[in-house]
Amino acid sequence: MKFSAAKASRKWPCRGLDCGEWGVVTAAVVLMLAVQAEPAAARKSGAWSQEPWTDLFQDARPKRRRAGVAARVPLPMPRPAEAPDISKEAKPAEAAKPTEAEKPAAEQPVPPPPSACRLALTEEIAIAPSIASISGPGGCGGDDLVRLEAVVLPDNRRVAVKPAAILRCTMATALADWIRADMAPFAQRLGTALTDLDNFDSFECRGRNRVVGAKLSEHGHANALDVRALKFANGQSLSLTDRTVAREQREAVLHSVCARFTTVLGPGSDWYHEDHIHLDLAERRGGYRICQWNVYDPMPAVAPLLPAERPEDAPPREVAAKPDTAKSGAAKRDAAEPEAEAEPVPQPKPRPTKKRR
Repeated sequence: MKFSAAKASRKWPCRGLDCGEWGVVTAAVVLMLAVQAEPAAARKSGAWSQEPWTDLFQDARPKRRRAGVAARVPLPMPRPAEAPDISKEAKPAEAAKPTEAEKPAAEQPVPPPPSACRLALTEEIAIAPSIASISGPGGCGGDDLVRLEAVVLPDNRRVAVKPAAILRCTMATALADWIRADMAPFAQRLGTALTDLDNFDSFECRGRNRVVGAKLSEHGHANALDVRALKFANGQSLSLTDRTVAREQREAVLHSVCARFTTVLGPGSDWYHEDHIHLDLAERRGGYRICQWNVYDPMPAVAPLLPAERPEDAPPREVAAKPDTAKSGAAKRDAAEPEAEAEPVPQPKPRPTKKRR
């Protein structure tokens, strides 16, 4: 079939619309086909999005991402060599938690009120500041604890506890009363004044006698003190387990501590208390108390090696006399036996001599 412009009017006559309107529609269709025929490379490069009519023909709905296809994220640019080191730069300050002092008054914990013992143990009796409660493994520690640094005597002189002892308030009060009422007058009777208390051990989280697996010691409850000596103003000291110290002085200390403390252990109790005295306020059934401290006499200067000689003025020793019957029987036996004749003693034979040539 041949087609020409002259015959076009016969084949497609303009009926419903004018021929001019058909030309506009035809141009729009051609433009749409040209837009869809743009290469994909132009779309990726961004030239497609720069056309003013792009938004008119694109689908506004977001496209779904196919499963298994990772999103293409542009990689960061390499860090320049002259850039500062990040590790040396100051890190941004983290949000610090507010301390107890910074918390508002409504949120701060309210300390418990002081106990009756704490109120009674004033600075006129002892220098014993309160410390925080201790909660250790196996039940170690306790509440209402103090650090006993010194005991104040009635005349305002101080007896230092060296080193300072960590104790419960009740134990610290018992020690202060013992020093003020018993040991200070004891030192005055010796013509001097008490200055120091030698603290061998106070609070320590351990078993009895430091044996692994043993029952928790009263030291672990801050309810015990080990004392080695008392020191005086004249420079002398009283070692409680020293045998060279006068027995009367050690016995005076023994009677005073056994009257005030529920447990007193010293030499003779076991092998763990030969060089110090253990004091505590352990509570037992029926108010049972333990006082085991042997005050030994001094050792002799020289041990005797031989028995002492018998004094000259000592009475003669009594010797048991033999009975007469024994003597008469021996005499009869001697008379009945005949005397034995003496046998001749053989003489050696002379050796022959040889003549010399």
